[in-house]
This record gives sequence, structure tokens and C-alpha cells, in this order.
Amino acid sequence: MPNALLSVHDKTGLVDLARGLHALGWTLIASGGTARQLRAAGLPVTEVSDYTGSPEILGGRVKTLHPAIHGGLLARPLPEDQADLARLNFQLIDLVIVNLYPFEATIAQPGVSLAEAIEQIDIGGVALIRAAAKNHARVTLVCDPADYGRVLGELQAEGVSAATRRRLAVKGFAQTAHYDALITDYLARLDQPADAPAPLRLTAYPVQALRYGENPHQAAALYGFAPDAGPLGGTVLQGKELSYNNLLDLDAAWRCAVSYGAPAVCIVKHLSPCGVAVADTLAAAYQAAFASDRRSAFGGVIAANRPFDGETAAALGDLFVECLAAPAFTDEARALLAKKKSCRLVQIPALAIQPRFELRSLTGGLLKQDADFGDPAGTNWQVASRRPPTEAEWAALRFAWVACQHVKSNAIVLARAIPGGVATVGIGGGQPNRVDCVRIAAERAGDQARGAVMASDAFFPFPDSVEAAARAGVTAIVHPGGSVRDAESLAAADAAGMALVVTGVRHFRH
Repeated sequence: MPNALLSVHDKTGLVDLARGLHALGWTLIASGGTARQLRAAGLPVTEVSDYTGSPEILGGRVKTLHPAIHGGLLARPLPEDQADLARLNFQLIDLVIVNLYPFEATIAQPGVSLAEAIEQIDIGGVALIRAAAKNHARVTLVCDPADYGRVLGELQAEGVSAATRRRLAVKGFAQTAHYDALITDYLARLDQPADAPAPLRLTAYPVQALRYGENPHQAAALYGFAPDAGPLGGTVLQGKELSYNNLLDLDAAWRCAVSYGAPAVCIVKHLSPCGVAVADTLAAAYQAAFASDRRSAFGGVIAANRPFDGETAAALGDLFVECLAAPAFTDEARALLAKKKSCRLVQIPALAIQPRFELRSLTGGLLKQDADFGDPAGTNWQVASRRPPTEAEWAALRFAWVACQHVKSNAIVLARAIPGGVATVGIGGGQPNRVDCVRIAAERAGDQARGAVMASDAFFPFPDSVEAAARAGVTAIVHPGGSVRDAESLAAADAAGMALVVTGVRHFRH
């Protein structure tokens, strides 16, 4: 009968797997805690200490580190290897079920001591993973409970395939590499200041090769932080392959749309929002976002934070859209959108901005920062002007403040109330000076600027931006404050009868 070795800390799914192996005629060999759980479930099991003839020692630090275990794992189908096993009366081990002590979870706990962390450094488990993975030509390694079902299914059929054994070996080596890196970084940081940045280690898995990058002469590929991940953690339901630029625009649109609690739509063109709206229905939000800048919306990318329904799909009309992203698409929407053959549909189920950090490459290194999730907890907005905002202006200011966080600096957003919500009417960003962004936003808004509110991602270095907004008809402004000329900007707002609110928080997006 073939032998299976089981030694796991995480016992999720263990008994069901062991029952399946026993039914197939496998002999179960297990380390202490694992053996006790299998025995309690009524399964016949040989404890490792009985199998090797050597007891566990050092309080369990040494259990599976024995030639009978590793000889049985590493033996090849060579006459000399088989002769060694026969001379020592060792047996082949063909399957290893193993997972490691929770070192990562342990060091994440507040106040954990060095001694506690050290005891969660797995030795025997890592050795088992490496031995089984090295000899994957014969041995099947399972180091993730998520793989139990697939492996048992293959064993019940024709046996575990060579391709599966190789895939599982790769997973094992990746797991031990990650585990060792965690230990290395933890120990190295003990002698560093508490605020010293930790070493940055990334494992990214290829999702797909892209036709090209931003331009046809640039090679490009998409990577994800999880194996088998789809684009942006989602699934492409329709349309041709996503391009490099599509992915950037989709990410920008998605981040903006999911920043709102109400039904929201964001339209992005060349990495900058050109229309954002919230409303009672998704269709109404789309129509308002589209009205913000009809010209720029052509050939853009649209993201929604609610399932894309038939009414919203119909509202698109004949607009050429590169991509649509939503947490789901109804059957009616899918049927209508199928007519837009060139439009990619991307379903992204997780309504969250991920990961929690951002990386940007630069010459000779990387920049890393936390993702901007909006104002930090405890942020206190202050009315600085003589006139406070009206209730309607407050709602529009809060909406515009979120929207401007997703516009390239110097970000300026003009917004106003619509039935059931709020929408942008003019957006300006990415210019070297702020007053030009105000002029661009006002020009795009046209008559809609009269009675609108304005959000600025950073302070006004001069009063000219406030003065330009007043000439356009803006009635209320929100900005971080902090300029040496804040008093001049405030005076300009008061002179125009505008409300001006200071947040104390900046939201640059370079």
C-alpha cells in the first residue's frame, strides 16, 4: 500500500482528506497532533515516532527530521536508492500533506515577544515541503488545504498527473521562499527604529501577456498578486483582450466609483475622470456623468459600483465605449451590450480599493506609499468664510471633494446637485498651475458653473483661482488650506459672497 505522510498545523479539511485516502488503501503516517485528530475520527494511523522508532524530542521541535522520513521522500527509482531503502528497512513515501506554523500571523499580533515568534519558526515542515517538492517526479506535495479536493479527485481517477505534481511543487517552493523572507525581515527589523521601512519583497504572478504597452514599440505584461488572478481581480466577460492603457483607465475609474456609497458612475479618458455622478439609480448616475463632458466620454472607460442593468446599458445608446467595469452585469444588460462588439465587459466582484499600497518605478528604485482612502478618521472640516454653505452646497462639496481625489493634480472639480444626487459639471487637472485648471473646469462646465461648487485637491497659492471661480459663478469652495496667502483667498471668497470650507487634508494625485 502507498504511504501518505500528514503533518499539519492548519487542520482544515484534514479528516475528509484522510478518509478519502484511507478508502483508496493508503497507509496514513502522521505527526503527534495530526495523528491524534485522525485517531479521534476513527481512522487508522501510524504515528511518526512509531514509524521511525525515534520519539519526538525537544518539546516537539524535532518530529519528522529522520532518515526514515526523508529517505522515503527523496528516494528515486534508481537501483542504488532502492538498495539503500531495503538495507535500512525504510519505505517509500508518495504523498505529503503539510502546512507550516503560523509565523506570519504570530508576528502580526501586538506585543508578541521574540521568544514567541521564534517558536513559530517551522523547521520540519519546511524540510518536508522542500524534500517532496524536489522529488516531485514521484512524490505529490500538498501544502495548501485548497488543493485537497483536486488531489483526492485525481487519486480517485488515474492518479496525480505529472503536471499537477509540478504545479504543487512550485507552490511549495514559493511558500517556503515567502516563509523564509518573513523570518529574515522580522529578525532584521528588531535592531531597526520602529519607523524604519521594512524590506519590500513582492511576488507577482503573470496574468497575461499584453499586445504592447502604452505604445506599440513597448513590450508589456499584466501581473497579479495572487495565482490565477484575473485583470483587476475580475473576469473579462466580453470583448477583445484588454490593453495596457485600458487597464490603467479601468483601475482609475474603478477606484473612483467604489469611493461612493450611493449608486455611482465614473467615466475616465486617458487616466483622468471626465464625468462622475451619484444618483438614486445607476442609469441616472450614468446620464449625469456623461453630461459632464460628452466629448471626452467618447472612447472612454466606465466603472459603476452597482450591477450594470438593462436601463443603464440602454442609456449608453450608440456611445463608443472601450470598457465597462461593474460588480455584475444583468442578463438584460449582457444582451444589449453584446451588440457593442468592441466593448470589453469586466466583472469585478470586490467593491474595494486594493491593494492597500501603491508602487511606482523610478530610475534606480521604487516609491511605495499607502493608498489614499480619503480623509483620515477625525478630519474636521472648518467653515472659514462669513457665509456657511447651504445644505445643498454641503452635499455637493462632499461629493466634489471625493471626486477631486481621483483627478490628476492640480485637481479642480465643479459639481452641482441633480435629481436624487450630485454630478460633476466641469473637471480640470494635470496642469502646471492651479488657476489654469480652474479655467478649464469652468470652460467645460459653461453655464452649469453658475451655482456649482468647487473642490481643489490642494491649497490656493494665490487668490486668482478663487477669483476665477467667482467669475464663473461658483458659490462654494472646499480646499485643504495651509497657504501663506490663505487670507487673500478667503477675502476673495467673502467679497464674492462665496462659502469657503477648509479640510486641513491634501489629496495630490501625481
